[in-house]
Amino acid sequence: MKKELEKKVRRIDTATDTLRVREKDSDSLKVEENVFDIPTLKNLYTLAKKGIIEAMGGSISTGKEANVFHAVGPERELAVKIYRISSSTFKAMDAYIMKDPRFANIRHKKRDIVFAWTRKESQNLIRAKNAGVRVPEPIIAEKNILVMEFMGENEVPFPLLKNVALGKEDARQIYDIIVEYMRLLYTEANLVHADLSEYNILIDPEDLSPVFIDMGQSVTLEHPNAREFLHRDVLNILRYFSRFGIKESPEELTSKIKAK
Repeated sequence: MKKELEKKVRRIDTATDTLRVREKDSDSLKVEENVFDIPTLKNLYTLAKKGIIEAMGGSISTGKEANVFHAVGPERELAVKIYRISSSTFKAMDAYIMKDPRFANIRHKKRDIVFAWTRKESQNLIRAKNAGVRVPEPIIAEKNILVMEFMGENEVPFPLLKNVALGKEDARQIYDIIVEYMRLLYTEANLVHADLSEYNILIDPEDLSPVFIDMGQSVTLEHPNAREFLHRDVLNILRYFSRFGIKESPEELTSKIKAK
């Protein structure tokens, strides 16, 4: 066990050298060493050789299935989302991807599902952005790695909606934009976010504009569970904003979302 741990640490040390990881971030990467298996490191090398990633930074967030890291590209800051292959369970993935007509032919092997999920998030972000929804711009999907625009400044990410102190007036402004984004997703991008809540919305401190994130599970309207997922999104948004005195029924909000 000790030898295996030493091998993993050496592997991360090699990665930090190759990817020009800053010294202050190397310990952070070692904490997250379960993310950096050999195939993932090879994929990161590929992105570095292509000139997409110039330097890797520290961890931004850690989720059940993926970790997000700060990075630097040739012209701007980046967010590098790495879906874990070896330790991911993806028990709930079937409801989101196997019934998606865009991915009907995916084999039921973990690696293939992870790679398809990464491509799916990239495609969903492109569709959302083209529809006028503010999302991180996807740059490239490489196997289990999604490189995106970093939503923040000087290595500091925008805060999650749940962590922003809001007055009623600001909350109303943000709510109205979120509803419009949900409408654009539905009517223009043909998508339902399917996991929308205060945990998957960032807030730009400069103008309080929301940014939708984590769209790997988003589905097209042809998906058999699209209506169920939309209803859940609606309930989540109404629940959160009810604390600011915003009172609408699920039927009223759904009607707004479906309006052309």
